[in-house]
Amino acid sequence: MDQSHNSILVFAGSARADSFNKRLARLAADRAREAGGMATFADLRDYPMPLYDGDLEREQGVPEHARRLKALLADHTGLVVVSPEYNGFITPLLKNTLDWLSRPDDDREGLALFRNRVACVLSASPGGFGGMRSLALARQLLTNLGVTVLPDQLAVPRAAQAFTDAGDLADQGTRERLDQICHRLVETLNRLNPRAGR
Repeated sequence: MDQSHNSILVFAGSARADSFNKRLARLAADRAREAGGMATFADLRDYPMPLYDGDLEREQGVPEHARRLKALLADHTGLVVVSPEYNGFITPLLKNTLDWLSRPDDDREGLALFRNRVACVLSASPGGFGGMRSLALARQLLTNLGVTVLPDQLAVPRAAQAFTDAGDLADQGTRERLDQICHRLVETLNRLNPRAGR
């Protein structure tokens, strides 16, 4: 697949089948498409990877599922990372996934994959803060990898009541905020890559 200049990879740092954050990620992918972007939702459950281990990497190289996800990321210029919050932190799944993606492979520098990428971060949580604490950490991690993270973000609190039976966000203000963030991401990608907006 050729890289489109406003293509956006969307994933959540949860493997749980009915994760609130996966629901939010799928909505974000829909909103990005409505804003004119080309969005792909990736379920990290489909990319199982061992816990990062330098000895394992030396003996066996980068795992096949990490290579598959690397190839998918290489086809996208934008990212929407939806980060659950575990004990006030990002999930082990999200951290481990990004650790493997950042590893060099086939003589290519690992961090090169993240250069010139633009992202936004979202979260949902059953608690009253909506995963807000994880967003700061997800933002820091992505920035350390070389990703430009937009200042706009969304934390959805009381997630058990935040979604309708049809799967959308119940609160109009939250829906509008998600729309704004996804539109801003697509708009930013188009401005950085003018050919995308033609």
